Amino acid sequence: MAITAQQCPYSPQWEETAAGERGRRGEEGAPVLDFDRPTPYVDYVGVDTLLGLKRPRTEEPAESAFILTTQVMELLFTLVAEQWEAARDALEADDVPGALAWLRRSRNAQDVLTGSWDLLADMTPAQFNRFRDAFGEASGFQSYTYRHLEFLLGNKSGPMVRPHKGMPKVAEQLHTVLEHPGLYDAALRLLARRGFPVPDSAVERDWTQPYEEDPAVTEAWARVYADERDGNELLLLAEALMDVAERVTRWRHRHLMAVKRTMGGKPGSGGSNGLTWLARNAEKDVFPELWRLRDTL
Repeated sequence: MAITAQQCPYSPQWEETAAGERGRRGEEGAPVLDFDRPTPYVDYVGVDTLLGLKRPRTEEPAESAFILTTQVMELLFTLVAEQWEAARDALEADDVPGALAWLRRSRNAQDVLTGSWDLLADMTPAQFNRFRDAFGEASGFQSYTYRHLEFLLGNKSGPMVRPHKGMPKVAEQLHTVLEHPGLYDAALRLLARRGFPVPDSAVERDWTQPYEEDPAVTEAWARVYADERDGNELLLLAEALMDVAERVTRWRHRHLMAVKRTMGGKPGSGGSNGLTWLARNAEKDVFPELWRLRDTL
């Protein structure tokens, strides 16, 4: 005998019918189905606003995927920034377990970020070209949320705040991140407070300048790795930072491959040399001494 949708416990119709029956009988646990305004879910998540932000400018279907993927990444950038800042602040407060917890959370968000490139993996050059002119000079290079992350990683650059001077609050926020220690800076300052031979130039310096690799810092990390006792929180911290660094490089490389596949070596929309700049950035080690250390261990 055939089962109708109303009889199938896996169908929406069955759930709606069952919920209505429970509600009419006054049973506990029945979901509320009647609202005189947008549902609390829509209100809390801002669904109407969120979905209204995907505004393609052409008829090319691939443009919707491009916009949505970019917006998802922007949201995840803000989440990762919050988590890295919380980890940095925990390190400044000598709270290594707290910092480790935040770094572990950030790894999950970073994995989703890297996986987001899959949404654009099969975009062809022809599809991209059909909407490329529609976004004019817009470029990911101009993302202030991404710039926030780069500053936290130690890739400081005062001129990179300049594109956002028309957004005073954004520029102020970036200046704050620019002028204070980043995530790796906080880790090195912690090592120094714990008695490791971190040079003074890495403990107090002009934080607006990009971090420069120092062999003395490599030596300090080598001493951390020499202590393999279970529960060595500084070793756990070093490996957690490596997890972050590796995921940053994965994301950069996926970015490079996405651009190479869709537009090759043509100039970027924001005026950069596109592929060349991305390749150089992908090759740059994050937290360099932690990588260099592996040459000698």
